[in-house]
Amino acid sequence: MALQERSDALTTALPRTESAPGSISPAVALANVTRVFGTTPAVVRVDLSVERGELVVLRGANGAGKSSLLRIVATAISPTYGGGSVLGFDLVREREAIRRRTELLGHRTRLYEDLSAEENLRFACTIFHAERDAIGPALERVGLHEVAGERVRGFSQGMRQRVALARVLLRRPELLLLDEPYSGLDEEAKDLVDAVVADNVAHGGTVLLATHDATRGATATRTLHMENGRIVNGRMAS
Repeated sequence: MALQERSDALTTALPRTESAPGSISPAVALANVTRVFGTTPAVVRVDLSVERGELVVLRGANGAGKSSLLRIVATAISPTYGGGSVLGFDLVREREAIRRRTELLGHRTRLYEDLSAEENLRFACTIFHAERDAIGPALERVGLHEVAGERVRGFSQGMRQRVALARVLLRRPELLLLDEPYSGLDEEAKDLVDAVVADNVAHGGTVLLATHDATRGATATRTLHMENGRIVNGRMAS
């Protein structure tokens, strides 16, 4: 089934969770955010504003601070200094509210290995109040419908990534954070990542994407570059 046809089958998925009442704030607003691990700074005095509905690509070498920055936005780690808001919620004081509205997809897919692909998605639907009727179409779209009942333990990394992408399709988070999502994937799977990103933006979401792949991210509204934990410049889309 073509990607667009698979996308059409998901139109009954759960509507997006509402943001803070009356909120007109940016999706991400960071001020002077710094993160230090021991004596090593990973993120240094980052000021960042991402408007709702944007697709922002973050580039930089390994160790530039991209992953740490995404983890801060996702509230997986806290800033050592500085602060800000995500979707109108305070980065430190309202972490749970942020987590309910965001999805971080990186090298760790956060799947339960002893559960099947379908069972993992059923669990996600329970946690995030998504519609279970959309599980089948989501698995079909990521090309895993025929192995839906198999345990994730036996899946390759690429297949696990596809299950995680199906979870994104079910949730349609307000803010999608992707950390090197193309790593280790074939071209078809990379196209699938792009389709999921496009789906999220089309449904009103915001995406912050960190990638080394220079062939991806062409539809971004902005490209930012990080070096030594700092955002050094940005480029608006033409």
